Amino acid sequence: MEKRIISTELMEEDYKIENSLRPKLLNDYIGQEKAKNNLKVYIEAAKQRKEALDHVLFYGPPGLGKTTLAGIIANEMDVNLKVTSGPAIEKPGEMAAILNNLQEGDLLFVDEIHRLNRQVEEVLYPAMEDYAIDIIIGKGASARSIRLDLPKFTLVGATTRAGMLTAPLRDRFGVVHRLEFYTVEELKTIIMRSAGVFKVEMDEEGALEMAKRSRGTPRLANRLLKRVRDFAQVKYDGKITKEVANFALDLLEVDKLGLDHIDREILFTMMDKFAGGPVGLDTIAASIGEDSGTIEDVYEPYLIQNGLIVRTPRGRMVTDLCYKHFGIEQKQK
Repeated sequence: MEKRIISTELMEEDYKIENSLRPKLLNDYIGQEKAKNNLKVYIEAAKQRKEALDHVLFYGPPGLGKTTLAGIIANEMDVNLKVTSGPAIEKPGEMAAILNNLQEGDLLFVDEIHRLNRQVEEVLYPAMEDYAIDIIIGKGASARSIRLDLPKFTLVGATTRAGMLTAPLRDRFGVVHRLEFYTVEELKTIIMRSAGVFKVEMDEEGALEMAKRSRGTPRLANRLLKRVRDFAQVKYDGKITKEVANFALDLLEVDKLGLDHIDREILFTMMDKFAGGPVGLDTIAASIGEDSGTIEDVYEPYLIQNGLIVRTPRGRMVTDLCYKHFGIEQKQK
């Protein structure tokens, strides 16, 4: 699969700038109003009682700010943040060591928590509920169990697939928030803020153009800003206007709905070669020379969310909205 500018997954180039762009406090955080307002109350209550915050789970598509919110909670609670990820912890002993090294009130952030090993997950159950872990020492007849008490800590889990979490683990989270896609106005505010960090001159219309094509995710909005900044610097006078943004994004092949050339290729193949469908996933994959699993996992969800295609028992079909978006007249069957 080729590299896409509009991928919402974390890329190498994002690491360099993400830390400088991430807000540090809830008041600086833009969007996710529902989750933000609830978290403010929980954090304030925990601080007044001088207790650790209840365990928190964030879930939603990549690039919406789950990791950022974990950092913000640690800053607001004024505690240390320890970061790890599900696939990185292979053995139960590793999880036990991480938990044992936590201080009172510390925040442990586990990214991609749904990919935790089942044996590792078993260590988390008593740790989250009773703040204790059981360790078996020795083998055979001499084996005995030791219970280690842990300090009161907060576990913050982030996952892109909440459905893959086991029921016992999901039930142990006291605060569960789904992060929604951002509105165009929220993304415009984020882009204007990022432009200030980058020291880039930009008007609101330019920011609005980028916001419309950012697929509702701040990570993609910031990546597009970096690309457009390059065009503004080399081809124009350095200021990002609507004209500059349109010129740059058209060259990057990102259209008004945030579709790239592969998205358009899928849709045009369905409209031109198969009269809008229904057409099977394997047939589409063979037509455009892409893997069917990649189409289903990477390209299709966004097209379905925006109502451009629908799944039917007989295959995929394009909708009237898709024909309207491209200005193509629908063929009568």
